[in-house]
Parts: sequence; C-alpha cells; structure tokens
Amino acid sequence: MRLNSETAAGLSAEITRGNYDRDEQAIGIVHFGIGAFHRAHQAWYTDLALSAGERDWLICGVSLRSTAVADQLDPQDGLFTLTERSGDSASIRLVGSVREVLFAPRQSDRVVARIADPACRIVSFTVTEKGYARGEGDRLDPSRASESFYPLLARGLAARRAADLPGVTLLPCDNLADNGGVLAGLVRQWLEAEDPALREWFDRECRVPSTMVDRIVPRSGPEDLEDLEARIGLHDAGAVFTERFSQWVIEDDFAGPRPAWECHGVQMVDDVAPYETAKLRMLNGAHSLLAYCGLRAGHDFIHEAVADPELRHLAERLMRREAMPTIPATAGQDLGTYADELIARFADPTLRHRLAQIAMDGTQKIPQRWLDTARALSGTGINSRAIARGFDAWLWHLADGRFVDDPFGQELVSLMAAGGREAVIARCFEGAEGIPPLWAGYRDIAWIFRKPR
Repeated sequence: MRLNSETAAGLSAEITRGNYDRDEQAIGIVHFGIGAFHRAHQAWYTDLALSAGERDWLICGVSLRSTAVADQLDPQDGLFTLTERSGDSASIRLVGSVREVLFAPRQSDRVVARIADPACRIVSFTVTEKGYARGEGDRLDPSRASESFYPLLARGLAARRAADLPGVTLLPCDNLADNGGVLAGLVRQWLEAEDPALREWFDRECRVPSTMVDRIVPRSGPEDLEDLEARIGLHDAGAVFTERFSQWVIEDDFAGPRPAWECHGVQMVDDVAPYETAKLRMLNGAHSLLAYCGLRAGHDFIHEAVADPELRHLAERLMRREAMPTIPATAGQDLGTYADELIARFADPTLRHRLAQIAMDGTQKIPQRWLDTARALSGTGINSRAIARGFDAWLWHLADGRFVDDPFGQELVSLMAAGGREAVIARCFEGAEGIPPLWAGYRDIAWIFRKPR
C-alpha cells in the first residue's frame, strides 16, 4: 500500500508528524531541483516551521530534467518520510511541506503561474553547480542557461511585474562560494539580454541572499526502501535517509516575508562567507578527495575510505594543514572542532554514502573545493600536497571511466585516452584554440598539478 494523505492516518505513533492542515495552506515557496537533498534539508526545516504554526509556506517542487520525483511524490500527495540515522538508532518523520511537484518541460505554464502567484514569496534552488550554467569568467552560458531555470524564472518575474506584485527572494542552496552573488549576477545577465526593463525591476524589487547548507544525504537504495516499508507498513517511493546533523546558514536579506526558520536551528547572519568557505574547502574538499582516492583504492562508500589509514591522513592534511590556514574564521567558529566533527560524520557506516555519487560533476566542483585553497596557499610556503593527490586521483577517474558522471565527462575521458594528463590539464586550465578553459582564472596555479604526486 502506498503512502498518501489517506493512508498516512494509519501510521504508528512512533512516526513524528506535524499537526497542520495542508489543505488550508497556500504555496509560498517554488523550489527548482527537488531532489533528495532538498527534501532532507529545506523541506524538512519548512515542515518544522509549519508544524510550529507558520502559515502558507507549502512548497511547489520543480523538476527540470526528469519526472522521477514527480512520479515518487505526486501519487503520495507530496508526502514522504525522512529517516535520521546515527549508529544503531533511527527516527522517522512524516514531512508534509511539499504540496506538488511539476515537471517543467511539460508544465511550464503552471511553473510560471506558481512564481507569479501573490502567495509566492521565495523561489529557491538546489540545481547543483552545473545548473547555474556558468561559463568563462562567471559569464552565463546562454545555450546551457536556456535548458535550466532562467527562462521560467524570467517569465514568472515578468508576470509579477505586470500584475504590480512585489518581488521575491531567490534563495540558492548549492555549493558555490557567494552563491547569492553568483546567482544574482547570472540572473541579471539573462534578463539584460531578454528584457532590460525587467532587469531593472529585479534589481529594485528582489533580493538574493547567500546561504550555506550542510547535511549528508546518500542516494536511497532499494534495500533502504524495503526496510522502511517493513517498519512503517507502507511503501514510500520518495523516502529520504540522512544523518542527524543539519546546518543552514542564511544571509538575512529577504525581499519580503519568510518562515521563522531560525526557531528550528537555522542561523540567520549578516555574512555567510566564513561558514561557506569552511564548508567548501574542508567538508566538500575532503569529500571529493576521499571520493576519487577511495574509488582508486577500491572502496565503495565514504566510511570505507575514511577508515583507510592513508586516505584518512590525506583528508586530515587537506582540512587542517591546507584548508584551515586559508579560512578567515568568524567569532565562535572553531575550525579544529569542525574538522573533528567531519571525520566522525564521514566514518558513520549507517549512512552508506557512495563515493561514485560524491564524485559526480567534478569539473563543476573542483574549483571551489580545491583550486581556491591551492591558490590561497600559493606563495605561503605551505604546499598543496593532499589536493594534488586528489587531483591525480581525479585524472585516474577519467582514465578509468567507470564512474565518470560529468557534463564534460565524455570529452575529458576521450582527451585523457588520447593525450594523457597534460592534455586534460591544458583543457581545464588553458583551453584550446577557440575553446575557453573549463577553469578560467586558475591558469597561474596549473603548475601544481602537472607533476604526479
């Protein structure tokens, strides 16, 4: 029997749930990229806020490339369970904050109508780094952008302007340094090209705060869903499984109302930069290192990689000796304790976070996870030995080919086979005739990676 509004009434008392009436709540958030992370993070926080009495913050999820999440959640009336795991214990919560999921290629008019609805005050994003369609020098890549959220967002904003409605807050929740500034700049480029007057309205009426998000959310496997069904007595196709730890830091700069997320652990701050820099360079940097080096060593999961003494030493070195000296910590931010906590989180075997999942989209992640750290260390006398080892493992990853899932994967795998590491390094840092580099602006540190470590 499938989980839905009717069958959920029969769930046992051990399943925590909110006490709000979803049928009397409006949709206040449109979210692009409603994958497992969003459901385990922003949707969970919003469910807590609704359960505490907040009103009209239900979520319309938008999928850009696949009907998979709509197929999972729409037959369940948007309901799903979130299982928090730690050691031998697990707790389950029924999350009701998602009201519907739209598949943009087929339901574009409905997506636009949701953004243009007076009840909508926030448009949020977890589209991964590649979804922002950044090209050379933070310039928008128009061909890629046309397949992402930009056209629908622009139509929705234009409809709000035409109806004399207030602007919205755009809330990016992806692993990009200064993600609010990046998104604002890219949206301005799209609007300037399509409708300069709308760009002026956007600048005047909308806000784009930066955020830092942190929660490890492995991809759910068939065995996870089977175990859950045995426990709750219902099939939940949209279930998510995660760790108990969760963090969300948001720059407090909104265009209008927002949920009182801070009552549920969210940090509203004036400057997100110290938090996002620590997360990108320490957590995400070590994650990518363990993923590529772990796959090369024959491991499948992050807890296996961090249990490997050599790889754990590399991860510790990256965090403590390479990343930490480059991070301007804010008051109360203890980076040494943060490193201890990260190792403990990585080592939890209950999460079963696959290295192949972490290794996805390396070309989009490596600059902010490794290259910014390497550049900051250049000239300080501290070498980037751990980062260079991780880069070598990424090149092995391309040569091996089995786990490559990257927007430039086919090109780089072929280039690696034909020209080896030097050809790939040249493509990434220097480009080729008529082709810009993948990592524009990092050419000065390419020498760090030319010699195998």
